[in-house]
Amino acid sequence: MRHAKSSWTSGSLSDKQRPLNARGERDAPLMGQRLVEHGIRPSLILASPAVRAWTTAQVIAREIGYPMEFLQREDGIYMASLERLLDTVVAQDNGFNSLMVIGHNPGLTVFANFLSPGITDNLPTAGVVSVQIDRDDWHLYEQPKTELLVHDYPKLAN
Repeated sequence: MRHAKSSWTSGSLSDKQRPLNARGERDAPLMGQRLVEHGIRPSLILASPAVRAWTTAQVIAREIGYPMEFLQREDGIYMASLERLLDTVVAQDNGFNSLMVIGHNPGLTVFANFLSPGITDNLPTAGVVSVQIDRDDWHLYEQPKTELLVHDYPKLAN
């Protein structure tokens, strides 16, 4: 999942400190509700430490009934390349049967296309791609066989 829309109004904030804007505050809970409709409830949520991504993760967790204390900030997700995202996923315990990564473009668009080739040229803010992976572990360095379950974003009509 890409973080919800963020604010650019304060030039004094660092990139990591940028909060959600009004649209992001509206879209994050909407997408949380749609994740519930899609039956998505990950066993682990990993989020970039950037304020916009961490806030998105907290809103999503609340909407889907995920315990806040299990949310994990993962420094490696901040502005990560495909390789860094894969490293983050591969490092997770195989006891987790589903993961949600909440981060940033362009890396997440590349990651979405790695998991489901040709799915998008741009994962929009608050956009979600969910795939079922035909593996018993998180070793994804070689492109895994996947089945697309969900591709959704706020402006997509339900």
